[in-house]
Amino acid sequence: MIEKLIMTRKSVLSIAEEEEEDQSNLLSPTQEQRLRKAVSDVSSEIGKYRKELEAIIKIEEVKQVECECCGLTEDCTPDYIVEVKDSYSNMWLCGLCSEAVKERLIHLPKITMEEAVSSHRDLCQKYNNTTRINPKLSLTCTMREIVKKSSESRNSKKFGTSSKLGRTISCVPRIDTSTN
Repeated sequence: MIEKLIMTRKSVLSIAEEEEEDQSNLLSPTQEQRLRKAVSDVSSEIGKYRKELEAIIKIEEVKQVECECCGLTEDCTPDYIVEVKDSYSNMWLCGLCSEAVKERLIHLPKITMEEAVSSHRDLCQKYNNTTRINPKLSLTCTMREIVKKSSESRNSKKFGTSSKLGRTISCVPRIDTSTN
């Protein structure tokens, strides 16, 4: 029996020690309040960063867009797509085509943006339908156009202006050897 009492006393002491350890692991009320405040502060900061991250995710949203002139596709943000469409008559143009349209507007200031885009689109479609399909045919057609233009310019020089003096009679007198 004494052994049982000793065993019981040891077990009671060990249980008491465990309870003391558990109580020492528990926080005092002020410590618990500080911890709750820290958790609250951290969660509010996370909430702030969450809004910023959502804004960044929206910014990084990228779409593929096809140029309405040449057919080139590019990755662009929705804001940039809207900006380009607003600049070019509600049509999206790649960087190369947009520069070509700007040059056309500089060289032909009387045309509108729509006309410049339309003429460049026609040029691109002609190029895609001939040169890419059959380069030899394209070279032949280009040579024909060059010859046609040079012929037209020669004809306009020949008949077009009256300010030039035309040579009708030779300035050098003829020597007639048959009379003497």
